[in-house]
Amino acid sequence: MFLGSLPSPSTSYFEVGPLTFHYYALCIIAGIAIAIWLGDRRLRTNDQRLSGVVADVAIVAVPAGVVGGRLYHVVSSPDKYFGEGANLLDAFKIWEGGLGIWGAISLGACGAFFAYRARSKKSDFEFPPFAIFLDALAPGVLLAQALGRFGNWFNKELFGKPLESWWALEIPIGYRPDGYETFETFHPTFVYESLWCTLIAILLITLKKRFAPGGIFSLYIALYCLGRFFIESLRIDQAELIAGIRLNQWVSLTIAAVALSIFTKNQRRAGRI
Repeated sequence: MFLGSLPSPSTSYFEVGPLTFHYYALCIIAGIAIAIWLGDRRLRTNDQRLSGVVADVAIVAVPAGVVGGRLYHVVSSPDKYFGEGANLLDAFKIWEGGLGIWGAISLGACGAFFAYRARSKKSDFEFPPFAIFLDALAPGVLLAQALGRFGNWFNKELFGKPLESWWALEIPIGYRPDGYETFETFHPTFVYESLWCTLIAILLITLKKRFAPGGIFSLYIALYCLGRFFIESLRIDQAELIAGIRLNQWVSLTIAAVALSIFTKNQRRAGRI
């Protein structure tokens, strides 16, 4: 154990009577609450009459995002659920961790689109384009991701390579991957990603330049994916490999390239660059 290293929590849940509360789920719920609060504040800068719209849309978008995130995780980690000795029912144990961000954002955004359109049709005034809604939501979603990552800390999962430093993460032997049993401290990749998400959120909030609708959201996707590519390279949990590179790294690069392309195209079309 390295002096001053970060300890892992002794438990991942607590009980109140017959109820069991998992910290992983509570981190996600807290993150969602922050995203709704900040998203509502930012959307209302366009029109105060839009108050409450984010919360209404979240009723559909959040469950869709959870389903999408879980589907991505299960599909991208097939051996864990379909391999030899695996139990398919484990795919439903979301409290044990495993929500793929790209699946969550993709299906969550689809759910938000339909919910936003349905909500706008019931209104007696014209809603701004959906791209502006996404721009308002982006920083809050990043903060939700930042907080949600601490759920991995409570579950003692998704840490990185062995590390001896004052910021290293202590991992009990029962949670160490095969081949790493003799190492005690590892890269706290959940901290890296949390900090990266927070920095991007602050950047997007403080940007003074006016972007074309959808610009803030495109930047969010691109910048997050670029950071995720490097953070992913540190992880040692089981993952599908393509040409020796983790699947999530390929996905990160691909999505980042697409997001940057969309951002540039939209800004040029609007005469902003």
